[in-house]
Amino acid sequence: MIKRAFTEHPASVGETYFQHLGMALGFGAKMVGGGIACLIHAIFPFLFVCTGRKTIEDLHHRMVTHRDRRCAEDRSTMPAMNRDGDALRAAE
Repeated sequence: MIKRAFTEHPASVGETYFQHLGMALGFGAKMVGGGIACLIHAIFPFLFVCTGRKTIEDLHHRMVTHRDRRCAEDRSTMPAMNRDGDALRAAE
């Protein structure tokens, strides 16, 4: 039962526990970095002008369009996020 709690979700995306751990830590670090850049940008609008958008686009690309290791075949049905984020707005 305890083992399943740690392996069920990673297996649902085609990963082992340690693969999922690495991916989640990477995503978390990227989100924290992008968030800090946005906070700095709020105070100094001339700094990190595109960092928030680029972080979101990168995370979207990595998570939504290339995340499931089991489904590496055809991803043409997933909308790509363009510069304006239309795909995210459409999904809401």
